[in-house]
Amino acid sequence: LPAFARDAAKPSYPAVPLLSTSTTILGEKIKYPKGDAHITGAIVTLAPGARTILHKHPVPLYAYILEGELIVDYGTHGKRTYKQGASFMEAMNVPHFGENKTDKPVRILAVYMGADGVKNAAPVK
Repeated sequence: LPAFARDAAKPSYPAVPLLSTSTTILGEKIKYPKGDAHITGAIVTLAPGARTILHKHPVPLYAYILEGELIVDYGTHGKRTYKQGASFMEAMNVPHFGENKTDKPVRILAVYMGADGVKNAAPVK
């Protein structure tokens, strides 16, 4: 093939799929909140030995572990360990908490697919 034909056959912006799903990590059907869409992206850092509060997500949450290791306790649904490079849709209606049991920080890219006036996380008592 001529050089221009070979170059045209190579994508100049390859995409590596991370996740494609319609359910959460626990098999819940993903449901978007009512209202005007409001997307929030954040880098969440959990220090060594730190733990989140028990909570639920009223909005879909895509998570990607940038570095470190996170253990999420889903109660009767068990615990899952997510390591660097893991991506998942977090549980929505199941109370859970995350914990960093290592000596290094965990950094998570969190993308909340919410709506105006709807909180991304809600504490569970």
